[in-house]
Amino acid sequence: MTQPAIAVENLTYDYPGSEETPSVQVFEGLNLEIEEGSFVAVLGHNGCGKSTLAKHFNAILLPTGGSVHVYGLDTQDEALLLAIRQQVGMVFQNPDNQIVANVVEEDVAFAPENLGVPPAEIRARVDEALRLVGMFQYRTHAPHMLSGGQKQRIAIAGVIAMRPKCIVLDEPTAMLDPQGRKEVLATIRRLNREQHITVVLITHHMPEAVLADRVVIMSDGGILTDGTPKEVFTQVELLRAAGLTVPETTQLLYALNQDGYQLPLDALSVEECAQTLRDFLTEA
Repeated sequence: MTQPAIAVENLTYDYPGSEETPSVQVFEGLNLEIEEGSFVAVLGHNGCGKSTLAKHFNAILLPTGGSVHVYGLDTQDEALLLAIRQQVGMVFQNPDNQIVANVVEEDVAFAPENLGVPPAEIRARVDEALRLVGMFQYRTHAPHMLSGGQKQRIAIAGVIAMRPKCIVLDEPTAMLDPQGRKEVLATIRRLNREQHITVVLITHHMPEAVLADRVVIMSDGGILTDGTPKEVFTQVELLRAAGLTVPETTQLLYALNQDGYQLPLDALSVEECAQTLRDFLTEA
């Protein structure tokens, strides 16, 4: 059996308290595996624990109980910390918090330089990473002059230059306009499909989750449901009970079924939904 990229076993995590406030438990006995080469979206409302979970994937946070293994490496072993963070790169909401240089190519080179990568290899990695995210032509530009979507792609390039096997993106489009969101999502999909990089996308946007191979829905520090997008988003009543919505296409089909129609709910894209309605009207 192939070793998973990330294995979470009986994870317990408590945010520490103080003299005035008690500790807060986020997880109790959480189990999850991320297959190597997969594209997994972790979805849930604010406060459900998805960002806390993401920070366990490269040892930003450590378990209170249970374990997290990254390509077989135990995140609680301090001697393995650098190796773990070379395997799993993190991209956060605000790209300005990850950009550290005044020139794009210097920013992308920052992490490999700190890892002691030889200069010639750094040059090759920077050029490759910028080409992969479609930003090579901006390599001599100042990052602060770029759009939000372009900045986020630079942040992703900086992670790629470390040559990770897995990239975890925590709400990477939260601060972007629709065009920036589209650019970043296209980049994520290309890295997964063409470079076979394992992608974990933390989000609360349904249209983003639909693009993944697998969707994990979190609620109140646990996993509510887990499966392909079509398997997950057809569970309309379960998701609504947890305070979550479903894609607009599924909402439309569900509403029609409430009026007495019998339409499949697994048409997630606009094109699939239009075809479902066209087929129904043709047969009627």
